[in-house]
Amino acid sequence: MRAIMVMFDSLNRHMLPNYGCDWTHAPNFKRLEEKTVVFDQCYAGSLPCMPARRELHTGRYNFLHRSWGPIEPFDNSMPEMLKQNGVYTHLVTDHQHYWEDGGATYHPRYSSFEMVRGQEGDPWKGHVKDPETPETETPEPFVSSNMFKQDIVNRAYFESEENHPQAVTFSLGMDFIQKNKDEDNWFLQLETFDPHEPFFAYQHYKDLYPHEYNGNHFDWPPYYFVQESEEVVEHGKYEYAALLSMCDNYLGKVLDMMDEYDMWKDTMLIVNTDHGYLLGEHGWWSKSVMPVYDEIAHTPLFVWDPREGKKGERRQSIVQTVDLAPTLLEFFCISLPEDMDGKPLRQVIHSDQPVRETALFGYHGGHVNITDGNYVYMRGPVSPENKPLFEYTLMPTHMRQPFAPRELQNIEIHEPFPFTKGCQLMKIGAGSGFVNAFQYGSKLYNLAVDPEQKEEIEDLEIELKFIQKIAEQMRKNDAPKEQFIRLGIPENGIMTIEELKKQIEAIREAEKISILAEHRWDRAAQNQMRAILNITSENGRQKLLNGFKEFVLSYKYTEVNTDVVEKFIDVFLPNDEKAKAQYFIGLAGRTS
Repeated sequence: MRAIMVMFDSLNRHMLPNYGCDWTHAPNFKRLEEKTVVFDQCYAGSLPCMPARRELHTGRYNFLHRSWGPIEPFDNSMPEMLKQNGVYTHLVTDHQHYWEDGGATYHPRYSSFEMVRGQEGDPWKGHVKDPETPETETPEPFVSSNMFKQDIVNRAYFESEENHPQAVTFSLGMDFIQKNKDEDNWFLQLETFDPHEPFFAYQHYKDLYPHEYNGNHFDWPPYYFVQESEEVVEHGKYEYAALLSMCDNYLGKVLDMMDEYDMWKDTMLIVNTDHGYLLGEHGWWSKSVMPVYDEIAHTPLFVWDPREGKKGERRQSIVQTVDLAPTLLEFFCISLPEDMDGKPLRQVIHSDQPVRETALFGYHGGHVNITDGNYVYMRGPVSPENKPLFEYTLMPTHMRQPFAPRELQNIEIHEPFPFTKGCQLMKIGAGSGFVNAFQYGSKLYNLAVDPEQKEEIEDLEIELKFIQKIAEQMRKNDAPKEQFIRLGIPENGIMTIEELKKQIEAIREAEKISILAEHRWDRAAQNQMRAILNITSENGRQKLLNGFKEFVLSYKYTEVNTDVVEKFIDVFLPNDEKAKAQYFIGLAGRTS
């Protein structure tokens, strides 16, 4: 038996013809649907990139204990378990996060691996002089970042499509298939970074989407809310679509090989992604800095299992990224570790028999989200500080650098969790994640009548049911006790309506800023002031509050809104601090 996983990054379910999109050009995804089982209720678990890949290896949620980080010494790694049980495992990828500090322990788990350089500002080719950057709609400070400049450098090295990282990745993956098509017991993970931003594609893919556009260069949306014109937003969608069509082209080459060598008889095929991406929906670009809307969490998944022979069929059972590791282990007849929470998908493929009632998902320090396929509930922190919150790790690295010495000066040693094989861990105070979810509050949506999540609903009884389900899943996954405290959820999940009402009132009181109590504050302005305080040193916070109070009184404002906060930042902060502050108060001004 053999298995191939074709993994894309940021592959949008809602942009694929398999899930109802009628304007993108993706004939090979249509062809894939005819040869596989299509999952309609697949969800991400831990977000974003490397947390999702830790789940892919371990079959466990990552986000309750840890943010972005490597495979831990105590983790069960699916490709390593395959390797240890006589299955040859090979990774070929252009996903540059594998060779950064925060991902450097994943690829050695495979029997062999090949790395393809050049994606998304990968520090690849060395140019001392800054490149000439095109006039772009990408806003400051993003366009001035080292990543943006490095990406301009890298692009010069793949002017020809055959040299593009995605093309090289698929070529190497197909080389592996060609060399080993007559061998048994192997697993290939063919993983491209595309269609993740920046949306760099070649002209013949762009020609599939003719449209009038008179703006500047724009194929790299910011992690920010939409400020661009409708014309720019539409152009950004077409740029994504062009890259999606490029992905479709290379997917087709893998399908061609499986046809040519009759591999369908004994080779499992999984086509998946880590998460989706916002292209202007809900007024947002990208991911990470907003609530985890359906466009991000609800993912495409296609599986061919030669033992079942099911193809051209759809499944409605809820499944998640954590189910892929046990699916592959079961396919190769390897016993699952007791602490692997995911479930093999064979019974879902066979007869749509469910393996779970709900899907839990989120970012470390963000909302803990849960869905049963009909509703989604986003549970936010109950305190403005988003505390208590800790990282549990033996590998203290962030995305591109180790933890700073200041982060490691007050660590505690924590007793083992049931899944850490007797290992104690560092318990390290954590930041609030990519953004403090407190500003958005808890949210409840009825997906059955409002699949685009345009209108929040208020139903305390439904909310209480989901609080109980969240607590159940958190207990099952050995969540740290402080996560229950941060979310204001009892460990047994039992709350009354009266208790929930009192909690909601307490949250409203906690939103208030400690100064200018006689003034009317709008919620967005309160969020902005908290954001500025969060990026201000402890010694400087009182000075900032005093300065803001004096500013408001001197200008005789009777109401504190976002305009007042933004004017204060402009006059109070030094020039070298303004860009950072404006970025964060811009984010904080959004409450949805």
